[in-house]
This record gives sequence, structure tokens and C-alpha cells, in this order.
Amino acid sequence: MRLDKYLKVSRIIKRRSVANEVCDSGRVTLNGRPAKASAKLKEGDVVGINFGRRHLELRVLQLLETVRADAAKEMYELLVDEKIAEEEDAELWDPPPQY
Repeated sequence: MRLDKYLKVSRIIKRRSVANEVCDSGRVTLNGRPAKASAKLKEGDVVGINFGRRHLELRVLQLLETVRADAAKEMYELLVDEKIAEEEDAELWDPPPQY
């Protein structure tokens, strides 16, 4: 199964077009390497996703074409769910000049 379709079916990302954009922007890794939306997944793979101030890592448990909303969480095991500290964000942000 393609990575973008898996992210949509498992309801990690709501729309496949958004999943495609996130993958192609370099914010998704597959087994520690940057992954494109077309990457093929298999059971046991580890997927990492950066959502702005949130980082997720999950292990693929099942590859299903369709699944009910209440059973979608059974498709993966959440390994890491962490928020990026605001101090790290402050280093990346340049304040506007004071006049």
C-alpha cells in the first residue's frame, strides 16, 4: 500500500491530497529515511511525521484498504507522540525589528 493512502485510511491525516503534500515536502520518514507519498509500506515499518510543533512515530500493524473509524487506530502502534519545545521554535524565529 502507498504511504499517502495508508495515512488517509488510518485517519492519521484526513485527506489523501494533504497526506501527499506532507510526504513530498520531506516531513515524513519511513524507517528513518525521507519518504515520498508513493513509497510502499509493509507491516512492521516505522513511519515518522512532523506536524509543525508535534512529532509522531508509529509502527504499521495492518494494511487494510478500508476500515471503520473506530477500528482505524488498530492499524498502527503509536511509538512517539511529542511536542516540540517552544525554545526550539524560538531559535528558528527571528523577531521583527524594533523601530
